[in-house]
Amino acid sequence: MSHYYGLILAGGRGTRFWPRSRRASAKQVLTIFGDRSLIQSTVDRLAPLIPPERLWVLTNEHLREEITHQLPTIPRRQILAEPVQRNTAPAIGLAAHILHSLDRDAVMGVFPSDHVIAKPRRYVQLARAAFRAAAAGNIAVLGIPPRWAETGYGYIEFPRGTRPGSLDPAQVLSFREKPDARTAAKYLAAKRFYWNAGMFFWRTEVLLNALRRHLPKTASLLASLPRFSDRSFAAKLSEVFPRCENISIDYAVLERAHNVVGFPCDEIGWNDVGSWNAVYELVARDREGNAARSVVISAESTGNYVDAGNKLVALLGANNLIVVDTPDALLIADRKRAQQVGDIVKLLEQTRRHDLL
Repeated sequence: MSHYYGLILAGGRGTRFWPRSRRASAKQVLTIFGDRSLIQSTVDRLAPLIPPERLWVLTNEHLREEITHQLPTIPRRQILAEPVQRNTAPAIGLAAHILHSLDRDAVMGVFPSDHVIAKPRRYVQLARAAFRAAAAGNIAVLGIPPRWAETGYGYIEFPRGTRPGSLDPAQVLSFREKPDARTAAKYLAAKRFYWNAGMFFWRTEVLLNALRRHLPKTASLLASLPRFSDRSFAAKLSEVFPRCENISIDYAVLERAHNVVGFPCDEIGWNDVGSWNAVYELVARDREGNAARSVVISAESTGNYVDAGNKLVALLGANNLIVVDTPDALLIADRKRAQQVGDIVKLLEQTRRHDLL
């Protein structure tokens, strides 16, 4: 395990969590549950596998200082800011390049920074098995058992008869893009298609070879970087990284590789917390179905989610609403339209309200 490393991807903006999620305080650094932020919880559950000195974080300039503040046990130099966003293939390739230069036997796991996993012990068992498979030269992935016919996720196809929760790797037959509703229903019924949650494992050497084969331009640009300890590294990265292809690791490598194995998880309590409605579904609710992080009094009101800080919120005849109040903005939305909150951010960009982004 001394060669196991973790890369936490933390560059997203979390626009569907506006108005709490902003450029400098995005979803991953928010304390949506309990007293630990989502990225702090990610580090906590990885602790049995990967100590802080072998964890790396890739984020953006807006968030780097806040993440550094929240994760004091991770060496500051290991919390990197991308010069520009170029999707996951260049980001993961950059981390692999750095780690391989430091440890030729490095095995890297890639983890989202903003997911919830309610059963961390079971998760660690599966992640440990994936690390072992990756150390043997495979590309390994974790699949999440689908709970409904979701059209917003990609799917991983496993062979018939694959047993959920097995710690033995299963061959991955294919990766399927986000399906339409009818196809998603077929996947759910087949019981061998799992959600792709973006958790991947590989030897850095294996990934870098795959990038050379499938994404040669980006691989060549990353290979031109000096050693991470070199004083010119940051300047060269700012020059090189914007020229990398803007493409996900799924398209660039996973869908083309032949040495991909997977672990179809059993129940680990996974949730990507993709909207305010997802938060509503995860937290405790009162007898009227209202959930709140604030003091709420209600009359003839059901199914609401309220987050208004220390302010008392009174609900009268309000049903199935999201109410999120911050010092400079108030969101009131139909819970069924929670996925569209990001459209508000687009409107703010169009009207140049950068003070609210």
